[in-house]
Amino acid sequence: MNILKCTLADSSAIFNLYEEARTLQISKQMVVWPFFEMDFISKEINEERQWKIIDGNHILCNWTITYEDKEIWEEKDQGDAIYIHRIVTNPAFRGNNYIKDILFWAKKYAKKIGRKYVRLDTLGNNTKLIAHYTQGGFIFLGMVKLTNTEKLPSHYQKEPNCCLFQTEISES
Repeated sequence: MNILKCTLADSSAIFNLYEEARTLQISKQMVVWPFFEMDFISKEINEERQWKIIDGNHILCNWTITYEDKEIWEEKDQGDAIYIHRIVTNPAFRGNNYIKDILFWAKKYAKKIGRKYVRLDTLGNNTKLIAHYTQGGFIFLGMVKLTNTEKLPSHYQKEPNCCLFQTEISES
């Protein structure tokens, strides 16, 4: 198992993972991600913000990162964190708790680029996902009501309640 930057050759696989995630979200009556265009995925790959866990030729898990997230984190965004978004697991490999691997990687990556925190968010009061992220090593900071969602993807306008998670990078 390896963690690597995604390449443009991964675009179709990532697109399919997003569509499978949308299907799961609909079936579980969760907040549903919008449809992501292939150009949007390619842009993030070209910006080196899409990452994957692979085993052989299989993408087991995929996520994207940002280096700022003012619409969600507001005054807490001080240029001292990386932000993880859209974690998606290949349905054939669900249940393997990749959040721990992602967090381990993210802490090393954040430290390498001089960031103090790794942060993520999820919409709605999804108690299973809250438990999953906290068991994976994140601290649940609570739920906030988003007010500045115009620049965010459409699902943020539909569900303004947002759960915030963080972990601090140790100095050692």
